[in-house]
Amino acid sequence: MKKLFFLVLGFLILLSFNEGKHPYHVGSVEMNYNGKSKTFEIAGRFFLDDLENALSKKYGKPFHFNDEKYKTQLNTALKDYASEYLKLKVNGTFVKVNYIGYEEDSESVNVYLESETVNSPQKVETAVSFLYNLFDDQINIVHIIVNGKRKSEKLVYPNRYLYQQF
Repeated sequence: MKKLFFLVLGFLILLSFNEGKHPYHVGSVEMNYNGKSKTFEIAGRFFLDDLENALSKKYGKPFHFNDEKYKTQLNTALKDYASEYLKLKVNGTFVKVNYIGYEEDSESVNVYLESETVNSPQKVETAVSFLYNLFDDQINIVHIIVNGKRKSEKLVYPNRYLYQQF
């Protein structure tokens, strides 16, 4: 019983040193083509602390999600950050991607974007490098969905390019 107590105590002490940290640097980006609006609806999901730190490193000032006084600064920074770290090309032509907003919970942030109008995407090329300015082991899982057909790929730093045919 005494051994179990010390084992549990040691485990809890070890966990306290790692509180708020996660061993993997992973994000996901889903690009879903909406046939009605003829746009790509894009959602990126990232760990909240990682995105805060990436923005702080990029722009040289602190950012804090879950704090209303930073909301305007966060929207401006996320708009600029997304325009630099996500590019989209459809059928050989670059497509403008607009920042829509973000949504947060206690551990993650969803960033919402939408492309300008595109007709019948057949070849989709993207460059996704979210959090590459912070981690050299960042992994971004990218899902591209066109007319219900889903293609996914894992992009591991420094690789940022993905090409898919539909």
